Amino acid sequence: MLCVITKILGADHVLLRCQDGVERKARIKGSMRRRVWMREGDIVLAAPWDFKPDRADIIHRYTRDELKRLVEMGIVSEELLELAEELA
Repeated sequence: MLCVITKILGADHVLLRCQDGVERKARIKGSMRRRVWMREGDIVLAAPWDFKPDRADIIHRYTRDELKRLVEMGIVSEELLELAEELA
């Protein structure tokens, strides 16, 4: 699920605003810690937990080139891009 980072909480946790309109608390996957830096306004791919739908794991952070391609293909909505630009 595509999401925008709205707030960095610390201890490898962030708040996300997802495409379905739900705000989730997410953790940064272990292989991404200290390798991929995240900031507010970044668009990420998150996997919601099955047993606790208000939580998620961040799987991937999209670069600007990847976002351009996703916009051209029509995968990323305008609302998500506007929220990302507002927070950045």
